[in-house]
Amino acid sequence: MVTVFSKNNCVQCKMTKRFLEQHNVNFIEHNIDEQPEYINSLKAEGFKATPVVKLPDGVAFTGFRPDMLKKLAF
Repeated sequence: MVTVFSKNNCVQCKMTKRFLEQHNVNFIEHNIDEQPEYINSLKAEGFKATPVVKLPDGVAFTGFRPDMLKKLAF
């Protein structure tokens, strides 16, 4: 399952979620504004911006990355 860590008023987060929805990719969203318990773990992994996208194979990246997201599309 793909996991998207997002926050409110984040344009790249919205674009990432829209891309996944349009390509029928199931994902779990954790909004760090509403679930701040995820902030420290993301920082510990070296992430400083949202969205953070974690793929099922363990690969993670930040930002709106259509090149990476296309690999998930059906």
